[in-house]
Amino acid sequence: MSDNEWPKPAPMPGDTDEWGQKHAPHRIVISSVLVFVVLLVAGGVTWQLMRNGSSRPAAQPSAAPSPASTQPSVTPCPEPELTVVAAPEIEPIVREAADTLNPDGQRCAPIVVRAEEPGVTVNAAEKPGVWVPSSSAWLPIAAAAGASYTAVGKPMAWSPVLLAAPESVESLYITDEKSGWTNVIQGISGGRIPSVTMPDPLRSTIGLLSVHGVNTATARTTKDAGIAQLRALTLRSRVNVSGGDQAGLLSRMAAQPDATTAVYEVGVFPVIEQQLRVYEKADNRVQLVGAPPVDGRVEADYPYAVAKDAKKDLADRLRNAITKQALTAAGFRTEPTAGALRLPTQADKLLGPARQWSQYQKIQFQVLLLIDSSGSMNERITGPGGKTTTKAELLRQSGAAAAGLFDDDASLGMWFFGTGDKNGPAHTEQVSFGPVQSDAGGKPRRTALVDAIKAYRPEPNAGTPLYQAVLDGVAEMRAKVKPDTATTVVVLTDGDDGGSRFAMSQPEFLKRLAAGQDPAKAVPIFAVGYGPDANTGALQAMARATGGKAIEARDPADLASAMAQAFLAAHTKP
Repeated sequence: MSDNEWPKPAPMPGDTDEWGQKHAPHRIVISSVLVFVVLLVAGGVTWQLMRNGSSRPAAQPSAAPSPASTQPSVTPCPEPELTVVAAPEIEPIVREAADTLNPDGQRCAPIVVRAEEPGVTVNAAEKPGVWVPSSSAWLPIAAAAGASYTAVGKPMAWSPVLLAAPESVESLYITDEKSGWTNVIQGISGGRIPSVTMPDPLRSTIGLLSVHGVNTATARTTKDAGIAQLRALTLRSRVNVSGGDQAGLLSRMAAQPDATTAVYEVGVFPVIEQQLRVYEKADNRVQLVGAPPVDGRVEADYPYAVAKDAKKDLADRLRNAITKQALTAAGFRTEPTAGALRLPTQADKLLGPARQWSQYQKIQFQVLLLIDSSGSMNERITGPGGKTTTKAELLRQSGAAAAGLFDDDASLGMWFFGTGDKNGPAHTEQVSFGPVQSDAGGKPRRTALVDAIKAYRPEPNAGTPLYQAVLDGVAEMRAKVKPDTATTVVVLTDGDDGGSRFAMSQPEFLKRLAAGQDPAKAVPIFAVGYGPDANTGALQAMARATGGKAIEARDPADLASAMAQAFLAAHTKP
C-alpha cells in the first residue's frame, strides 16, 4: 500500500465509482401604483407560503395589513400513513425511495422518513412503523425495552467497521493493509498513538460494535478473562468518547487545518466503510486511511424491520423501492463480509460491556495501592485454565496488566503491607507517589510499578497489618486531595487483620477511620478481597465508611476480574 492510498474493499457486483441542482430573477414594471401594491402583497404571501411549507406566511418587514385583509388557510396534513426511522448514513436512500411512492408530489406525503441513531430510537417514547437501524443487534435490544420489530428478509446492506486515521500515523496500527484492536491498545498505551476517539456505544452502532470487537480481541490474547478485561479497559481509559454521530466526527476531521492537528484532535477512530468512502469522495484536506481490525472484525448491517401495527402493504412497497443499485452507488455492500463476528442474540451480552464503557468517567486520578504481602499469599491455588500456581504469581500477572490502566494524567504510589519481623513497620513503600509519567528511582513511574509487581515476593510467616496500613494510607492520601481529582486508596488482601504488633479489633479500626474523615477531603477505599479467607465484612465496612466499594474474589482465579471491577467502580459515573 502506498503512502497516499488506503485499502479498498473487495468490489461487489453492481459497484460504481461515481456518485449519482434554477432560479431566474424576474423584473416587472407597472405604471399604476395601486396595481403594483396589490400584486406585491398577494404575490409575497403566496411566495412565502411556498417557501415555508406552512399554513401561515412568514412575518413581513412591511407595514401591517389593513383589518379588512384576509390570509388564505391551508389544511394541516394528517398523520402520515407510515413513519420510517433510518440510521443517518442510509436515510437518504430510504427517503429517495419513499419519494417515488409519492409520484404526484403531494404536499402531504404518505411516508415520512427521518434520520436517527439507533440508540436514540430505542429510548424514544414514540416508535416508527418501519425501522432501519445500522445493526440487527438493536432489534433484541429494542425488544428488551418493549418495542417488537420483525425483520423482513435479510438485511438490505452491509458495511464493515474500519479503524481509520490520518495517513501520517498509518504505520502505527496498520500492517499489510490490516489493523487490530490490540495494535491500537499497544499504540495508545505506549504513547505512539496520541489519541483514540469512539462514539457512545449506547447511542451509536459503531460504538456498540467496537466495544464488542475490542473485548473479543483482548479475550483472544489470554485464557484469563479478567486480564482480557484489564487490557480492554486500558483502551477505554484513554478513549475520547464522542457524543455525536460519526458523520459529525468526520466533519471535525475535514475541518482540521492539517494532518498533525487531526491526529491530536481525533486520532484513530472506528468508522464504517461507507462513511469513509463518502469522505474520500469529498477530497478533503486531511486524507484518511482505514483498515479492518482482523482480531475483532465487526460489521454494520441494515435490517428492514416492521412494527406489528405498521401499514404492511405500504411498508412492503417501500422495501421493494429500495434498490441494490442505489445502495451500492451510495457506498454500501449488498452482501455480508467474510470473517465478521457473529453478534450475541441476547441484549445484555452487548449492553453490559457497552454500559461500562458509556458510564466510565474519565477524570484525573490519583491512587495509592496497598498490596498484602503476608505469608498466606504464597499458598498454591488453581489458576485460570486449571493451571496450578500461587496467589502471589497470579497477582504478579494481573498486576502487570493492571498497570496499563492508568492514563498519563494519573498519579500513583504503591505500598506492600506484611512483615515477619515483630518490630518491623506495618508497610513499606515500593513505588513513591507521583505523576505516572515522572521519574521514580531512575525510571518512569509506570515502569517502576510494573517492575515492583513483577518482583513481588510475600514474606513467609508474615502477619497482616491490614487495618494500620489502611489508616496510614488514607491519611497519606487525604493530604493530597485536590479539586477535580479523584483521590483513592485501593487495597488488595487475602486475609484478615492480625499476626502483627499493629493488630486491632474491627470496631476500633472503624472508630479510628471515622475519626479521621473529612467530607471536604474524601478518600474512598476500593477493596478487593482475594480468596475465601479474606474478611469480606471488614472490607465492605471500610468501603461503606468512605464512599468506596468492596469487590469479592473468593476464587483466587478471579483476581484480575476483581481488579477490573475495582477500577471501573472508581471511574463510574454516580
